[in-house]
Amino acid sequence: MRIGLAQLNTIVGDLAGNRRRILDAYRALVAQGAELVLFPELIVCGYPPRDLLFKQRFVHDVEESTRAIAAEIGDVAAVIGTVEANQTGHGRPAFNAAAFCHRGEILHSAHKCLLPTYDVFDEDRYFEPASAPTIVEFGGRRIGLTICEDIWTHEMISTRRLYGAQTPVAQLATQRCDLLLNLSASPWNCGKGRVRETLVADTARAIGAPVVYVNSVGGNDELIFDGRSIVCAAGGRLLGGLAAFREELHVVDLAAAPAPAPTAAHSTYDQEELADVFDALVLGVRDYAHKTGFKKALIGLSGGIDSALVAVLAAEALGKENVTGVSLPSVISSQHSKDDAATLARALGIHFHTVSIADVVAGAEKKLAPLFAGTARDIAEENIQARARGLLLMAMSNKFNSLLLTTGNKSEIAVGYCTLYGDMCGGLAVISDVFKTQVYALSRWINRNGEIIPQNTIDKAPSAELRPNQTDQDSLPPYDQLDAILKGYVEDGRSRADLVAQGFPSAVVNDVVRKVDLSEYKRKQAAPGLKITPLAFGVGRRIPIVQKYVS
Repeated sequence: MRIGLAQLNTIVGDLAGNRRRILDAYRALVAQGAELVLFPELIVCGYPPRDLLFKQRFVHDVEESTRAIAAEIGDVAAVIGTVEANQTGHGRPAFNAAAFCHRGEILHSAHKCLLPTYDVFDEDRYFEPASAPTIVEFGGRRIGLTICEDIWTHEMISTRRLYGAQTPVAQLATQRCDLLLNLSASPWNCGKGRVRETLVADTARAIGAPVVYVNSVGGNDELIFDGRSIVCAAGGRLLGGLAAFREELHVVDLAAAPAPAPTAAHSTYDQEELADVFDALVLGVRDYAHKTGFKKALIGLSGGIDSALVAVLAAEALGKENVTGVSLPSVISSQHSKDDAATLARALGIHFHTVSIADVVAGAEKKLAPLFAGTARDIAEENIQARARGLLLMAMSNKFNSLLLTTGNKSEIAVGYCTLYGDMCGGLAVISDVFKTQVYALSRWINRNGEIIPQNTIDKAPSAELRPNQTDQDSLPPYDQLDAILKGYVEDGRSRADLVAQGFPSAVVNDVVRKVDLSEYKRKQAAPGLKITPLAFGVGRRIPIVQKYVS
């Protein structure tokens, strides 16, 4: 059987636009010889729809769009992720569904069994679960229909404990199943590709049938979907792997499963991790900008490595002609920082301007002088510089309809080494889930074939330059140590005692943890950030601002 995989990038709520993309992909795959076409989870409305599902007409409108799609489906069947109203009179108002469409009709509707309620997922808020997966008789085959989480019950996945022993895969393993389809919208994070391939392969072995897994691609708010749809033979051998971070329409012939033919995998399917991070961030910037109506981006270029990395990503995502870098030096700014910003802009070919903030800062300090009289100069005066930059950048963003990209990394945002209403101003926090050590690694990777980011930017000691001769390490431990502590405390949930037992100095651990906890109020006011790790600040991490627990 020839299965067409439609790995598409859709926009949440764009029912008409998504419908056109679905039908165009269907026709293209039929022309390529597909005998069955498979689409991702909730493709009709886009994923995740979140509280759009609570709007009175949303589910009805999605159902209407699904019926309109089904009306265009011909002799080649299509399985399409959608929403279906719950007409049972009990439970939540909708089902996360897969519509099996053939010859103008929806022949079958399968409902998702397992509804994730961890990390960025809150599907139990909206959907009613099914008690068992659906098996469809079609073309002489028994085809199992599952949706994303239904197969995420592998023993290596910690969240399997949320579900009982009678998982959808276990249920299907007790029945004859000739083919298993999985419609997925699985957000990407570093290392997830290998996990997915393992669980798809082991699912195929468990049920003794080929598994076809099709995943969404694209950026929607903080989430980035990498595609990488997978086809495995009954014995678990990989038959096909689609592109990473880009759309692809591909037909896989399951009849070739027993043959020792090489795997038909896209060149990006198994690329190195830094390439994944770069592609993910580029896709996230491009889709966030374009899907919210922006064509241009604006970046404050400090001459430092963080803003340099964001500028590279923006130029790749939107085109150099659509990116503007602005240097905003104060009287404290070093000449090398100003030079490095200009050098980067020339290397990228982006627009570049210099706007001094010296008079703005001086004016603010003059106005505040009577109120600040008798107090020592401290961080309050230092932050006037950052807030002056934020003021001017936001004005330029407004005037030129450009998306202002913030440049703070995960290490800084974790410990509050950032200025609220200053360098935190902007519409998208591009690298807020990228630790500083990863920023360096990614910058060196970008320069692997020649200098793009100035080498001096990479080599020099990082500094906020809010006071003379300042460096980050005046206030923070070395970044390799800081990032290791932050990963343990923020991502892994380890206590201070655990971290000290691992060999980190007690005083350093206590200071870092205190800063993380005290900075929660800042993060709640930050721009949305692109998620690339298993646990990012933002929608997947819900720590109270007002709390006194110390671990």
